[in-house]
Amino acid sequence: MVDYTEGSGVQYHTHTNSDMVGEYVILPGDPGRCAKIAELLDDAVLVAQNREFTTYTGTLDGVRVSVTSTGIGGPSASIAMEELYRSGARTFIRIGTCGGMQEDVMGGDIVIANGAIRMEGTSKEYAPIEYPAVADFHVVNALVQASEQLKYPYHVGVVECKDSFYGQHEPEKKPVGYELLNKWDAWIRCGALASEMESAAMFIVGSTLRVRVGTVLLVVANQERAKKRLSNPQAHDTEMAIRTAVEAIRILIREDHR
Repeated sequence: MVDYTEGSGVQYHTHTNSDMVGEYVILPGDPGRCAKIAELLDDAVLVAQNREFTTYTGTLDGVRVSVTSTGIGGPSASIAMEELYRSGARTFIRIGTCGGMQEDVMGGDIVIANGAIRMEGTSKEYAPIEYPAVADFHVVNALVQASEQLKYPYHVGVVECKDSFYGQHEPEKKPVGYELLNKWDAWIRCGALASEMESAAMFIVGSTLRVRVGTVLLVVANQERAKKRLSNPQAHDTEMAIRTAVEAIRILIREDHR
């Protein structure tokens, strides 16, 4: 591969290297969430910032942990994972938001993804569509254990991943709306819990790199409940998802050190 950094010693997009990044990384989408997450680490400092990628590194229980934003969608999330892997990261937990799809998935709940529907484009450039996008078993268990310890309402299951936010929310306005609507109905009937944009790509990238990946999401609202004129509370504070991820990292650190 061409060295587009021209020997700078850092990764092209994230501007990170092995001196800056821990083995464990928390991945929010929004760069604005990085500082808030970093406050839960010990002695965290800003180590790199370029484009949508902002990275802080500190410690948890004496072990170096980083926080890196990925931007929106699978393409930028896969870039972040590739470059963080080259900088030494081996365990990744995505923090984000999602929209509920099943009636019992309410705004303010937590969703822990154990698998993802690959209705996006990035993962297809890594693996054939027949290969499943699944989270790491140990990371899922750590996220469940953390949610229970913190007494947060949570669901575990499959999430649907897409590339177009407005394709989900306004499918009838799109020329391929017939396909979007039919597939949305199929995902619901199959039991998909929620819709988001990054986990499918991240799980597939994790499989190809042989690293651990998990996802914890805040449910913002549920458009299916809105369609049926059911109560549909909204939530926008990602504090619960953040704290769940941080506690899960602590659990993984303890287990790994055993």
